Amino acid sequence: MLKLRLKRTGRKRYPSYRLVIMENTFRRDGKPIDEVGYYNPITKQYDFNIPKITKWLSYGVKPTETVLNLLKKANIITT
Repeated sequence: MLKLRLKRTGRKRYPSYRLVIMENTFRRDGKPIDEVGYYNPITKQYDFNIPKITKWLSYGVKPTETVLNLLKKANIITT
């Protein structure tokens, strides 16, 4: 099953994350199918590719709980 989830990048104690589409059985930092944005929790910056995200969600990709909260905060998903 495909998931929309976070992939950790950055250095020790200074994380940043990429928003990626991956198989749910792949490891966290494995090779993604597609990258659709990034999120920096320290500066609270994010940049999401909205057309790509909506396309993948229409295909049935499930976001993780954390990603779902980020998408709601960015007003991409309204529920």
